[in-house]
Amino acid sequence: MPRSVNAVAAREKRKKVLKQTKGYFGRRKNVWTVAKNVYEKGLQYAYRDRRKKKRNFRVLWIQRINAGVRQFGMSYSAFMGKLHKSGIELNRKVLADLAMNNPKAFEEIVNQIKNIK
Repeated sequence: MPRSVNAVAAREKRKKVLKQTKGYFGRRKNVWTVAKNVYEKGLQYAYRDRRKKKRNFRVLWIQRINAGVRQFGMSYSAFMGKLHKSGIELNRKVLADLAMNNPKAFEEIVNQIKNIK
């Protein structure tokens, strides 16, 4: 009995990966074994960096809040501690946006918090 292979499905699978690696440099785009490895590694990076993106944005927000608060003679940690004591429930994303784009509103929040002991 002859050996049975599903060439149609195998070709489709290869074409799908090679389509994804279009635009890569050198053999990464057209040699199946190289393209497959690069494609799989790219998926690993994408998975990892979807999580890393959230960390990076949190760091950025903290830096922006800290820079905004320093103008009023406070540190970030003191500001956040008093913010939570005061019961103002604004997250870091909103606070960073206020510090960057609406300094008057941010100043009002800082002044409100400064009075708390």
